[in-house]
Parts: sequence; structure tokens; C-alpha cells
Amino acid sequence: MTTQLSAEYHWQLLPASMVSNPAPEIWICSLKAPVAEIAGNKWLKLQSALQQRQPGQGILSFGGAFSNHLAALAAAGHHYNFPTIGIVRTDHLDQQNPTLKRCQAFGMQLKALNRDSYRQHQQTEFLNSLKISYPHYLIVPEGGSDQAGAWGVRTLPLQQTPAGAADLLCCATASGGTLAGIIHQHPTIRCLGLAVVKDSSLPQRVNACLPSDEIFNNWSIAQARSGYGKLSADLIAFCCQLKREYNISTEPVYTGKALHLLIELITKGALANVKRVAFFHTGGLQGLHGLHYRQQLTAEQYQLLAAESAMI
Repeated sequence: MTTQLSAEYHWQLLPASMVSNPAPEIWICSLKAPVAEIAGNKWLKLQSALQQRQPGQGILSFGGAFSNHLAALAAAGHHYNFPTIGIVRTDHLDQQNPTLKRCQAFGMQLKALNRDSYRQHQQTEFLNSLKISYPHYLIVPEGGSDQAGAWGVRTLPLQQTPAGAADLLCCATASGGTLAGIIHQHPTIRCLGLAVVKDSSLPQRVNACLPSDEIFNNWSIAQARSGYGKLSADLIAFCCQLKREYNISTEPVYTGKALHLLIELITKGALANVKRVAFFHTGGLQGLHGLHYRQQLTAEQYQLLAAESAMI
């Protein structure tokens, strides 16, 4: 069992020049975890699993080849001295992949699972077979997104910005657990998930992370125009501008894409009645290594976005 430690929170006000006038204040909340490599929302969503883990028990979980979740879990295993296994959605394990190299450096065993088989990884029969094969491992879902993971997000003090209470709470949304935790913690405040994946089941996935005996009507999801991992020149330029002009570190897969979508919504007048926004930076900066490795960022862009960041 692992003792929960407190995280530190850092607030940045997005300059008014980034949005059209009149516009709400946009406050960006970042989390500095006690273990630096367990970044952002991953620190929050892993807390329940770290508490549930019994002495001598490992943790097994799932993710893509550049998964922030697997990278964070591997770091947790290394720091707290327990074994970890990552089931990776890939046909083969690329030994040069910077995220997988990071996982292995922290002692994680990696096992490849092709995309067709991976689609079955949430099914009861598949999970039962894993429990038989790995009886000494706690199984955590992809992204750490379930009711236990969402419960950890409830510790996030997102509404209270340095300028006062926000009337809209936002975050990047992919597997649904972070948004669910924010919704549950703030049931009377408007919450907006900024979807960085095109997944018609996302609302159902968020609901699955919420208590079934309560009703939550305070949330909605807005969809980014491009699908998961699809990067436009405008989006990358936006992330570079944030870093170059305001020293706000983002990456274009999760936080940068979500923040870009939020500004689009404001510019279109979709959030006309909002006065103050609290936007949760979910971390994921380690993903910049993978984007450069796949040549989705130039060397110049990579050096700028990665400069003086914790690569969390």
C-alpha cells in the first residue's frame, strides 16, 4: 500500500491577446506531482490503484505505443518498488520508441497486442484470462479511467482560481476519467470536456466513471475537428506560440488541442455567458519525444516545446 502525497498546483492566466474581446478569463491549472514522472491527471487517476495494491502485488494496464498512462505507471512502479506490466496496442514493440524505452527503463514488462485483439481488452472473458495468467497483479483500465480513477481526480481544486471562482471547468478528454472526476467534484458548476478523440462512445465512457446512483446534468462534450493524434500546422503553431511568447508548455495531442478548441469556441461565441474558465492541464509533455521521433514535429519545434519543461 502506498501513502498518498499532496500535489502542488500552479496557475497561469492565458493572456487576453490570445482570445477575441470580450472574452472570459482563462486560467490554466497545472499539477506538480511529488513524483515528477507521474504527471498531471495520471497522478490523480493512479492514486486509488496505488492505495488498493497489496504488498507484493504488481499493476497491469493497457495503452498505445506512446501512452502517457503507461509511462506514468512504469514510473510509479519504479518509485514505489512494485512490478508493472504494460499491454501495448501494437503489432510489434519498437525498441527505439522513446515512450516504450522510458517504460522499460523503469522496469515495466511490455507485451504487444495487435489492434484487432486489443479491441477485446475490456471484455470480461479477456480480463478473466489475464487474471488467471497474472494472479499477483492488480488490473487497471486504459488511461486509469474508471470510477476509482475518477475518484482520485476529485481532489483537484479546479474551481478556485487565483482570481476567484470559475463558472466553467474544462479539460482535454480522451478516456473520460478526468472529466468524470471533475463533474463529480463540482456537480453544480458547468463542466466541459474538450474531446481530442473522435469516439461516439465517449459520453457513455464518462458516465461509466460516475456513480450510477446519482444524476449529473452539469456537463457536455465539445469535439475537436481532427481525430486523435491528427495534427495540423495551425495547431502546432498555436502550441509553439504559447511556449515562445508566454512560456506555457503544451503538446498538440491533448492539452494543446483542447486549449485550441476552447479558444475556437470562445471566438465563435459558444461560451458567451462565461466569465471565468478554469482549464486543467493534464500533463502529457513526455509525448513530445514521440512526436519528434515520428517526425510530426521538426527539430526546431521539438526543441522549443520541450525547452525548460518538466516533460511530464
